[in-house]
Amino acid sequence: MESIVIIGGGQAAAFAAQTLRKEGFEGTLSIISDEEKIFYERPPLSKSVLAGEESPEILSFFSPEVIDALNIDWHKPKRAEAIDRDAQTVTLNDGTTLPYDRLILATGSRPRVPNANWTAFENVHTLRTIDDSLKLQAAFKAGKRLAIIGGGWIGLEVAATANKLGLNVDLFELAPRLCGRSAPPEVSEYLYTLHTGKGTNIHLNCGAIDLAENADGTLTLTTECDEVNADIVLVGAGAEIATELAENAGLEIKGGIIVDEFGQTSDPNIYAAGDVAIHPVVGFCTQSWANAQYQAMIAAKAIMGKNPPAYGEIPWVWSDQYDHNIQIMSLPIDEECTLIIRDSGETQKAYIHLDSENRVRSIVAINDPKVIGIGRMWFKRKMVLDPEKLADTSIDVMTLR
Repeated sequence: MESIVIIGGGQAAAFAAQTLRKEGFEGTLSIISDEEKIFYERPPLSKSVLAGEESPEILSFFSPEVIDALNIDWHKPKRAEAIDRDAQTVTLNDGTTLPYDRLILATGSRPRVPNANWTAFENVHTLRTIDDSLKLQAAFKAGKRLAIIGGGWIGLEVAATANKLGLNVDLFELAPRLCGRSAPPEVSEYLYTLHTGKGTNIHLNCGAIDLAENADGTLTLTTECDEVNADIVLVGAGAEIATELAENAGLEIKGGIIVDEFGQTSDPNIYAAGDVAIHPVVGFCTQSWANAQYQAMIAAKAIMGKNPPAYGEIPWVWSDQYDHNIQIMSLPIDEECTLIIRDSGETQKAYIHLDSENRVRSIVAINDPKVIGIGRMWFKRKMVLDPEKLADTSIDVMTLR
């Protein structure tokens, strides 16, 4: 192989590039990114960076020296406009055409904005990039009124950060509970109590949302039940998976790019990893840094013919809100699953779903990293667990081997 092109500049792109070089690829390695800033982690953008506690410079995965040593042919900030699978080329928005022997799609996702007209309002924000975080940080002043549209992880993390900075926060969620797509009802209730206890006003089942800009730049947010005036609005209403390039190129798509356990798409010369690629175990896209990193590494090793193990990492995400660390390691659950609550105290709990054979399907751990640590082994070994021992906090969870 003489040429590999990676589309994207985030975590999947970073670790795909590093792995390709580590595994001996010496040809032209081109990266196309629509951001000037590349190879940085995003979780702190809604927390420590937004709060002004840490500088964006700490986010880089690699030192400048390591990045230079990767000898990358950079194309940024530029966009890939089209993939010609027959010619094996990628065309950029400036007319440049790049040939490839193998192509890796790491295009990720972008914030979903329910009404495109909102993006024209000066004080409406989304949060995906360093620039987004710094712009929002500059707007955060004690006493300001912040309205958040969306009660998922991004919305809750920003609510916690804003609340600590002294803003008055209203959060609006269309669904009847918080984090409804990724957390069981008991965890949603815990999060609701946590945030309302800190003073955030949470509006559930809010129905359709209308947003209007006032003459002074403030915003009026109207739902079927409420009307709130705000100085700042954050739209955290989920993500859109960036599949357009793949779809226009005729690759198989089902909500995300369909890949096998080695990241290979329906075209043997094209691979995909990260947010844009369907997780081969759970059958849908999972948005987490762990998935982006490990799926990309497997894809890069497969491209290099290194016979890597099939990618089968259990999806794992985490969130920091106030003094609560929340970790989720989960496969899909259904009505046959049984919930075990391991209650170690007011701020330390674990919600564990077992299947009909008492094998773990899902773990949500609040301030309890030991449960997640041993939970990896439970998943890997498909262990049969004793529900009574699991719920008994007098038993050290690390002994449940």
